[in-house]
Amino acid sequence: MDTSSPSATPTFANRTPLRIGRVGLTARNLDLLTDYYSKLLGLRVLERTDRLARLGTPGGVILLELEHRPEAKPDDERTAGLYHTAFLMPTRQDHARWILHVAQNRVPITGASDHGVSEAFYLDDPEGNGIEVYNDRPPDRWQREGDLIVMPTKPLDIEAIVRDVDPNESSYPAAPEGLRIGHIHLRVGDVDQAESFYRGVVGLDRTRARGGATFMSSGGYHHHIGANVWHSPGAGQRDPDRAGLSWFSIEAADRDVMDDVHARLKKAGAPVTSTPAGVETADPWGTRIRFVQA
Repeated sequence: MDTSSPSATPTFANRTPLRIGRVGLTARNLDLLTDYYSKLLGLRVLERTDRLARLGTPGGVILLELEHRPEAKPDDERTAGLYHTAFLMPTRQDHARWILHVAQNRVPITGASDHGVSEAFYLDDPEGNGIEVYNDRPPDRWQREGDLIVMPTKPLDIEAIVRDVDPNESSYPAAPEGLRIGHIHLRVGDVDQAESFYRGVVGLDRTRARGGATFMSSGGYHHHIGANVWHSPGAGQRDPDRAGLSWFSIEAADRDVMDDVHARLKKAGAPVTSTPAGVETADPWGTRIRFVQA
């Protein structure tokens, strides 16, 4: 990795003790989703079979795993699952180039917001999985209220972002090397129960709570995990036969962090299965989480 280039360097979100690694989606149409994410974000298909596609940065960092299950039922926003996967651009200039890329290709978006800590675009993939593509403002510019971080929702000044790049150097040929998944936002059945698990067991800190949603992070980031009941209040266990979110991974920065998480999972009586890379558990709604050491 060329660490001399800001576009090649993962940001603060992915240098914390715990951070989001990969997201696994169950795809009813593997070709359609593979093509969509490749073109939308410039991801490279790093591995492909009839049943699986792994997509990531040109340098080989896997971000998405798509599993083909054509018989799966469509996802249902009233159930527990994925609200959106949030792809974090390493610089505002990378984000600007991406904005011009989707504008030139007439990619439909569902919204755009200025959250104070970040500037974000929202989309849905062809099977209804939510997507956020965003850049972060520097942490020293984040507004705070005690231990919490202010994250408003205001109109986004898109023109101001685009002005950050020279029109003659605005192409977006591929995903920048530092692109990562900055956070994942989940649909859950109960916010308090989500906090009990992701704070009390996983070990994240609450950074904001508002109107049926909570936001939690590791190491002072604005949020690695969001959880809301906006469409899914009272949702029960996730149906494994539905398309959409299958699992996501959380990376631990080192062995000590990994051991601490493992100890909390065992103490809480959470289901724990050993994997070649670490351990797997599930949240109260059956969403699978893979813990791996970075």
